[in-house]
Amino acid sequence: MKNFVFISPHFPSSYWRFCLALKNRGFRVLGIGDAPYNELSEECRFALDEYYCCTDMGDYENEKRAVKYFEDKYGKIDYLESNNEYWLEKDAHLRSDFNITSGPTLKDIEKYKLKSVQKQYYEKAGLKCARYILVDTLDNVKKFVKEVNYPVFVKPDNGVGAQDSHKIKDDLELEVWFKNKDSKKTYIMEEYVNGQIISFDGITNSKAEIIFATSNVFENDNSEIVEKELDDMYYCVPKVDDALLEMGKKAIASFEVRNRFFHLEWFVLKEDHPYLGKKGTIVPLEANMRPAGAYTPDLINYANSTNCYEIFADSIAYDENREDMTYTKFFACACSRRNKYKYVRSLDEVLSKYHNNVTFYGSYPAVLRDDMGDTFVMAKFLTLEEIREFDKFVREKIAQ
Repeated sequence: MKNFVFISPHFPSSYWRFCLALKNRGFRVLGIGDAPYNELSEECRFALDEYYCCTDMGDYENEKRAVKYFEDKYGKIDYLESNNEYWLEKDAHLRSDFNITSGPTLKDIEKYKLKSVQKQYYEKAGLKCARYILVDTLDNVKKFVKEVNYPVFVKPDNGVGAQDSHKIKDDLELEVWFKNKDSKKTYIMEEYVNGQIISFDGITNSKAEIIFATSNVFENDNSEIVEKELDDMYYCVPKVDDALLEMGKKAIASFEVRNRFFHLEWFVLKEDHPYLGKKGTIVPLEANMRPAGAYTPDLINYANSTNCYEIFADSIAYDENREDMTYTKFFACACSRRNKYKYVRSLDEVLSKYHNNVTFYGSYPAVLRDDMGDTFVMAKFLTLEEIREFDKFVREKIAQ
């Protein structure tokens, strides 16, 4: 029996489904997390063969002791994964320390985490990216701005979500930001791209071949959601755009993504761009080698009438997708609300009117609320027009 260590199986709360899918394929699934065992959901406890509570996972030595405990008890660890952006680097360190060869190494993590390195792999695939500079001196930054013009967009080169991201519109804003930026971080500055954000999501096998693919469309830029405390809507489409699929395949081959989830982000230009191309051109933005955040895997399932948790386990166990992909596909959306706003309709009214469409609703974890909102409702429909009507019904606010 092969041993699979799953890091933080309780967060997000649906991630126990990865563990159960692996367990059902004959793996011994061993969990490590910071929640006491009695706080795990009943489903999560059932999905694990054993759990090690590591109350301070900020201390790497604690995680090492947890893995060593499992290795001493059950033998060599064959797989170690979290499917979570926050833990990617530590996952790679643990693989290195315990000679686990089935996942990304410390060398791989650079292209998974550093936005500047990601651009090199996109360009290696023949895909043109927005021009950028790694921020060093103010003079060099101003030279870059002179080349690409304002506005520019700046964010940590190694960052999660939209935290510490800024759109800078003039010299004064640039100088204020530069003076106050975190001196311990490396920042990447890019020319601003006026585009609709979409994603190319899926799962690969050991040969970096895509065995499942889907796509999401995002109504608002994540940095704008954080800065303006917006509620939000994004949706998963029933069919991947042909041009996006072709470009996505090239990117995945360049990154050599093996037996993993991926979440690649792109711009669709809203207007002609002097360097990147005509309106409608698809331009690479970032690469994330893990599932999209929060409960997006569930949204993907609703749109595709499948189970991507099972597909991930199929990839690990069989190196192929064994799920039935012939079922009807839908547009599936996630509409969020913020507690600070008052809405025209109550949640009960939403659930009553759309009881045949709503698939999942609840509250986002506190750590994700800045990026995503406080509460959410997911629903699926056959047309995009129905998605728009539902979104208005959920998010229409009472005038303040």
